[in-house]
Amino acid sequence: AAFALLLGPFTFFNAQKTKYLQILTSLMRWIAFTMMIILALIRISKGRGEGRPPTASLAGVPNLFGVCVYSFMCQHSLPSLVTPISEKRRVGTLVVVDYVLILCFYTLLSFTAIFCFDNALLHDMYTLNFTDNCDVLDVPALRYFLGLFPVFTISTNFPIIAVTLRNNWKTLFHRDGGTYPWVVDRVVFPLITVVPPVLVAFGTHNLESLVGITGAYAGTGIQYIVPAMLVYLSRRHLEPVVGRDVVNKHRSPFRHAFWVWFVVVWAAFCLVFVTANIILDDTRK
Repeated sequence: AAFALLLGPFTFFNAQKTKYLQILTSLMRWIAFTMMIILALIRISKGRGEGRPPTASLAGVPNLFGVCVYSFMCQHSLPSLVTPISEKRRVGTLVVVDYVLILCFYTLLSFTAIFCFDNALLHDMYTLNFTDNCDVLDVPALRYFLGLFPVFTISTNFPIIAVTLRNNWKTLFHRDGGTYPWVVDRVVFPLITVVPPVLVAFGTHNLESLVGITGAYAGTGIQYIVPAMLVYLSRRHLEPVVGRDVVNKHRSPFRHAFWVWFVVVWAAFCLVFVTANIILDDTRK
């Protein structure tokens, strides 16, 4: 309720000049990720690690696809990384370095979590493992910081994402030459943006199911299908305009049409496996 009352009103305005906000968010993420990795490593090094994971588990394959969808979320920052770069000759190298760094963080965070905590007791939200276990972290201020870390990051991102969604609603229903009444423009669109997530937050406490559903279906569409179709249709549109003989010096090594359809097929597999995982979990319960 406090989150909705404090940050919901931002949806009725515009978010601009968020540079310092984004820097602060990035800094907090670096601190939190590094803290969790180091704390888990310290506990493992002292021989108090509780994780005894099996070498392999086929039962986890359906869930793996859902995780892959979410790990792909690091791609959403790619435009903001590439666009400000004026000299793009080395952009490929920079992107590779960036994603290697992301992979290292994913790997360190995942493996330290696996061996540090009892896998049956791991919280859906990983930061909570550090807040209810004094054996891992006994400094109250740091425990509160990690516990509230998701709130901090969502608090900085929510206004930006909400304003973007509100503007997308306006574009979706816009008719050429028409304008919206003041009430629709300033009240209705912000409300249909902010009310649904607040209702969902009040209505469910099952974070695993919520994350699984949003990540599997909305996430797959946004992260796989829509970009693949944009690339495919953009190429079809540009071919008669610029011709097939024009060489793009910034072309991707994945420029072949095979990769577009590979992404679509991968998205279909993700949806099938995640749906199967949700159904099987509900059946077991």
